[in-house]
Amino acid sequence: MNTLDNYIAEYLEYCEYRKRLDAKSIKAYRIDLKQFYNFCNGSDDFLSRNTVDLFITFLHRQYKPKTVKRKIASLKAFFHYLEYKDLLTDNPFAKLDIHFREAKLLPKTIPFHSLQKLLSVMYQQKKQACSSYQLRCCIRDIAVIELLFATGMRISELCGLRPSDIDLENNTVLIYGSPITTTTSRIDAPPIRIISAGILLPFFFRNSFASSIR
Repeated sequence: MNTLDNYIAEYLEYCEYRKRLDAKSIKAYRIDLKQFYNFCNGSDDFLSRNTVDLFITFLHRQYKPKTVKRKIASLKAFFHYLEYKDLLTDNPFAKLDIHFREAKLLPKTIPFHSLQKLLSVMYQQKKQACSSYQLRCCIRDIAVIELLFATGMRISELCGLRPSDIDLENNTVLIYGSPITTTTSRIDAPPIRIISAGILLPFFFRNSFASSIR
């Protein structure tokens, strides 16, 4: 007589040799399905919609939404396999409502005092630069950090920045986003000088220019 344990073993073998899933994926499937097996506790009613529904409720009580979503996906794939092998006539997932809202987490921000400390150390390193090469590297690094936090631009937008995008008279930086989006960001006078140097240095390696902003 086929049992849930046998079905799970067959499915994991199918995933390994037929679907060619990597070891980490198979391990995750094994953990999730073993949990379902333990939840059923030897019951012969493990293929019923009621059992699956109770298990999903149990998951919601125990885990965070992302973990629940992954475990449901594992179980759904397993039942799809049983249906594919004609071991299941009525797939419980066909009539189960498994969609749920996942809370959106706000992105983590760097505390202002941490940013101040970072910039303080970077400017100190610039003052202590022992060679023109070290000075150029310090200016470049400061320019990157100042730009990112002063404008909120993306890394891709920073990489696409050109010397002509910096307006020293008006203290503005022209930022090109998507093909149809262009933004002008205003920056305070002291940072704009270091930013300008950092952007221009890759194009004009002149020690006199770097020295003018020390």
